[in-house]
Amino acid sequence: MKAIILAAGLGSRLGSLGKNTPKGMITVFGKTLLERQIEIFQNCGINDITIVTGHNSNSINFPNVNYIKNNNYATTNMNESLFCAREKFDDSILISYSDIIYEQKIIEQLLQSKFDFSIGIRLNWKESYENRLQHPLSEAENVIIENQKIIYLRKNLLTCTQDQKIGEFLGLMKLTKKGSNELLNKYLELKQNHTKTFHSSESLEKAYLTDMLQEMIDSGSTLNPVILNHLWFEIDTTEDLKRAEKSLKI
Repeated sequence: MKAIILAAGLGSRLGSLGKNTPKGMITVFGKTLLERQIEIFQNCGINDITIVTGHNSNSINFPNVNYIKNNNYATTNMNESLFCAREKFDDSILISYSDIIYEQKIIEQLLQSKFDFSIGIRLNWKESYENRLQHPLSEAENVIIENQKIIYLRKNLLTCTQDQKIGEFLGLMKLTKKGSNELLNKYLELKQNHTKTFHSSESLEKAYLTDMLQEMIDSGSTLNPVILNHLWFEIDTTEDLKRAEKSLKI
């Protein structure tokens, strides 16, 4: 089992905090977000950890961790950053956004899942957007679940049928070796042939990870939700940081 943490993006919505500091290096009660994730992975027996860097990459420096830089971080998006680490796709992989805080129980639950594509989801997601003025409900990365499978991923999904559920993708997923191979092969195929818009993005290079996951669904892969109910916070704005600090202090 390997882990990849995506930490290449600009923290533009964090104001002065993100101007010179990658979001993963934001400190909460004495520990950076990346430091917290690394500790959790190591506690779970995952020691092959790769951080994909970009913005101010020199500020990210932890021992016993691999680093790969997305040199085009300013003009690409999350999906391209992931495949900068394509050399790691020879085994089962745990993938995590860098700007999130979560309990170790969440990773333990994902590791127990046997699906080829285990996608971390929460169903009670709307309540966390109440009074979240800097990051509105429309920015949530939503999924539609039907018959225990994810059939659609996109921001701002608010309606579904009676047989479906809407959840939020938490920026965490686990792939078996088979799932990793499927994902990488599809990406390499797209890099050779795709030249137009890509799902919700203007191009493959600017695609979100959810765009790539939707492509996998459309290509016949089965993505299974793993419903996570343990502590989880996204740190996208200064408001998010204050909310997380308040909840963690309690």
